[in-house]
Amino acid sequence: MKHSPPSSITPAIIGGGYAGMAAAAELTSRGIKVTVFESAKQLGGRARGVLHNDTQLDNGQHLLLGCYRETLRLIELVGGDIEKDFLRLPLQLELHGQFSLKVPRLPAPLHLLVALLNAQGLTWGERMKAAGFMLKLQGMNFKLEQDKTVQQLLAEFGQDADLTLKLWEPLCIAALNTPIHKASAQVLLNVLRDSLNRNRADSDMLLPRIDFTALFPQRAAEYVERHGGKIYTSCGVEAINALLPLQGGGDVVDKKLTDINPNSAGFELVTSQGNHTFSHVICAAPPSVAAKLLRPIPEMAQTVSQIEALEQQPIYTVYLQYPQHVRLPHPMIGLHQRFSQWLFDKGQIAAQHGLLAAVISAEGIHQALSQDDLAEKVIFELREEFGIVARPDWFKVIAEKRATFCCSPNLDRPTQRTAIPNLLLAGDYTDGDYPATLEGAVLSGLRCAALCLPERK
Repeated sequence: MKHSPPSSITPAIIGGGYAGMAAAAELTSRGIKVTVFESAKQLGGRARGVLHNDTQLDNGQHLLLGCYRETLRLIELVGGDIEKDFLRLPLQLELHGQFSLKVPRLPAPLHLLVALLNAQGLTWGERMKAAGFMLKLQGMNFKLEQDKTVQQLLAEFGQDADLTLKLWEPLCIAALNTPIHKASAQVLLNVLRDSLNRNRADSDMLLPRIDFTALFPQRAAEYVERHGGKIYTSCGVEAINALLPLQGGGDVVDKKLTDINPNSAGFELVTSQGNHTFSHVICAAPPSVAAKLLRPIPEMAQTVSQIEALEQQPIYTVYLQYPQHVRLPHPMIGLHQRFSQWLFDKGQIAAQHGLLAAVISAEGIHQALSQDDLAEKVIFELREEFGIVARPDWFKVIAEKRATFCCSPNLDRPTQRTAIPNLLLAGDYTDGDYPATLEGAVLSGLRCAALCLPERK
């Protein structure tokens, strides 16, 4: 079988978020020049930097885990320095005044078992139940015979209400951005398997010191351009057309995608800055944009149907700029049964002193509040929990109402390879072991990059 040399591979990537830029960086590292089209003014997608009141924020707070190997590898590939770019902390779950779990520096999985047996805020019986649950999951290799909700799994293994509220529910919502009565137990087990059961450092929390655009996408863009690739921002793709070779050779001709076949000569992308032709297209746009682009293509009906069937879950981030002396007991701390779920002290993390971020993941009663009322709820909670009596100088609520897909059991997620040869799909919502995380997005981009490469003999 004859294989195309890399020079004949000219991939286009629609979307400059973490999935798209992961594909771009990986292909560039293989000597392939790529072209990225991003409709927004800046790169990063749902994990991007935002400037407000001369203060650098993120569109939403994220943290990485030590097990996010591919994301960390790519950050280093494009010029990042993991130890400088992140505040690295051993896994520590603190619900202020209610619960504390600190993972000691012991080999995995012993570190977690010791942490569970020494957790504060649980009875001895609850600690034994939690440790026993983890031992049983290890014995099952974190694999269920049949997927179910996290709530069902916890009930089956005798995890009572208080233990669930303090440990498993916060972990589930943080990892899957999905309430436990809707969340896939198997996907949560995948996360527990990779973060808590292999190497101790896999469970480390990495809190970025710089914004998420600067952390990877912007560096990746510079890396791509240094190696001859192109990055177009403020340039959305309006349509995807196929090009088929004329019979007997000659120039390619335009065809509707209804006529496409494996002998396609490539694709034409229609953009506001002209039309461009490529051998491969990786669609790494948000699900709603991907569905819109793919909907006119009859062969993509099943993929579009899968995308449109995905339920979406929100993430709200409330930023509050307090006087510089204001700080929290830890860089990251949770609240129990409050509107605010996780609080980040950006002073301790990124030297943005007095800047606090409250994160509220998944659906809930907070969605019924105005942004001003929600901010006031957070201000009240900070005063009650930590005695912060000063008013913030300003606040900013960022509501990402379609932040992630709802990670439910047996979810039928679209695959990276589609019914159209060389038209690929990337994004944290595509098929994979992980929920909608940065690592999930990156892994999808890497799979698409691999599918663009010539097959090995």
